[in-house]
Amino acid sequence: MAETVLQAYRFALDPNPSQEQALRSHCGAQRFAYNWGLVHVKAVTDQRAAEASYGVAHDELTPALNWSAYSLRKLWNTAKNTVAPWWGENSKEAYSSGLANLATALGNWDASRKGKRKGRKLGFPRFKGKRAVLSCRFTTGSFGLVDRDRRHVKLPRIGTIRTHESTRKLARHVERGTARIRSAAVSFRSGRWFVSFSVEITRDDPKPASPRSSVGVDLGIKSLAVLSTGEVIANPKHLEIAQRELRRLQRQAARRTGPDKRTKRKPSARWRKTQARTAKLHAKIANARRDGLHKLSTLLVREHGVIVLEDLNVTGMMRNRRLARHVAGAGMAEIRRQIEYKAAWAGVHVRIADRWYPSSKTCSGCGVVKAKLSLSERIFQCEACGLLLDRDLNAARNLAALVEHETSSASCAVRLNEPDGNRRKTTACGAAGTATGRPEPVQLSLL
Repeated sequence: MAETVLQAYRFALDPNPSQEQALRSHCGAQRFAYNWGLVHVKAVTDQRAAEASYGVAHDELTPALNWSAYSLRKLWNTAKNTVAPWWGENSKEAYSSGLANLATALGNWDASRKGKRKGRKLGFPRFKGKRAVLSCRFTTGSFGLVDRDRRHVKLPRIGTIRTHESTRKLARHVERGTARIRSAAVSFRSGRWFVSFSVEITRDDPKPASPRSSVGVDLGIKSLAVLSTGEVIANPKHLEIAQRELRRLQRQAARRTGPDKRTKRKPSARWRKTQARTAKLHAKIANARRDGLHKLSTLLVREHGVIVLEDLNVTGMMRNRRLARHVAGAGMAEIRRQIEYKAAWAGVHVRIADRWYPSSKTCSGCGVVKAKLSLSERIFQCEACGLLLDRDLNAARNLAALVEHETSSASCAVRLNEPDGNRRKTTACGAAGTATGRPEPVQLSLL
């Protein structure tokens, strides 16, 4: 069944020197508007805090500043001729995107402060320096694809820019009327300029080959993923393989003259060249990792109708200094993100097991739960039924056993087997719900 979704298409740009200068100017204008708006917000906030500390009544405080993108843009329009008489050199969208980013940052900080936002607490937005990521977004104006040879894109005030790759995949959708470009964002990363189009597209993804099959996926470091079907996806360890070259480049950069904020020393040309090589190598690692994860997530979505994953605490795993680099190199959170949005497109069910569900400690044969299982024990041995199995395969089978086949419901992400009471406490006993201790299918409920 066709479904309209938002999807991004990214293309590498090949600008000439004048176009690259225009791109940098627009990104600089975005940064300037962001910092200008932050100055005003911070001044009003500090003034109100100072007045409140002196006992001034709430009604008599300096009027609060509205943080919405519309209000900040309106304030900018009244002051731009004074603070930035050169603003006409760039598209107005450059300044609007900076103020929109500021409004989003302030909204996230306020929601985090009030406890309405999940995750770690966010600090107050900080000013953007010249070394920040160059980016700019266009929502209005003349932008999109050029039909001349499908190797060019158009951006407001910048003009037509050649791309390193063909844009025919997106162009064909636009010509058929199944896609509509809503916005364009340019960015400079790892020595290259990119343009990303946010597209409203009608997708008709194929259904999975086995819509009634379910698969449990146990993510790890030794193996990237172990499936309940017995298939093992090896961990390519792109970051580990590149460590030797990364160390060499970082030692080389340490021997060269880098920047110093205290003495305002500028970096040497050779230091910049080494940093560019390091960034290029990091981009190569990231691209290889992303390609492998896309292939894995697509394989799972194309083959199975139900996919069961664990709610891993990746941030907590990164606190272990012995495993942090290996966890980061695996990209566990990215695998879950890709599977969830691809499953929504294909009508595949994604189930998320509770974070404290003892998938590794539970016997997939009889359901007995071990009290302790050290990380060094790679083979799971059940003392009740004598099952001898790889611990990752055992965990994957337990995940697959958590779900019933429900082919009639819509695709959604839900949590399974969420225990009551103290969720951290595990006892050596049969799994609740059955006489034999085998985990029974639980009722699914939307979060």
